[in-house]
Amino acid sequence: MNLLGISGSPSLVSRSGALLRLTQRRLAGRAARSDTLVVRDLPAAVLVTADVGDPHLGAAIELVARADVVIVSTPIYKAAYSGLLKLFLDVLPQEALRGKTVLPLATGGSPAHVLALDYAIKPVLGVLGARDILDGVYAVDATLRPDPAAGDFQPSDELLARLDAAIAPVLDRRADERPWRVAA
Repeated sequence: MNLLGISGSPSLVSRSGALLRLTQRRLAGRAARSDTLVVRDLPAAVLVTADVGDPHLGAAIELVARADVVIVSTPIYKAAYSGLLKLFLDVLPQEALRGKTVLPLATGGSPAHVLALDYAIKPVLGVLGARDILDGVYAVDATLRPDPAAGDFQPSDELLARLDAAIAPVLDRRADERPWRVAA
């Protein structure tokens, strides 16, 4: 399985980035390859102008094409995913997620925006061809507390349980089970 984590946070240090890293670590034993695409690191002008001829953006799109499992992580702002993630998703080919297993992750300051997973993120993933969209995980600030000693965030037991339940379909697949991708 080729695993790709996409970080849609505009911040260098973020809970959504920490949730993405945690998820990738929990799936590491199943992945033949694991990559992380930090959208913030792509040239801004290339994203804004949708310059798909740019080699940086071309390499990012190729990472998506090679992935079997895609984890999309974003903070929630005003009941929607980040504008940065929107810019990247907008440059992907129309069927970029067809045949892939996709896990949406989101973070926010309160439970008020938990439905953003179902009403903002999942529809755009579906428009990009995703049919095997796993149950998303929404984490509030209280479930990812800063851990200055580790230089990261510490997840609560409750968050870990929800994350493990969300990734169980991937972990439960046999290593020789093919295709990883859902029939188009």
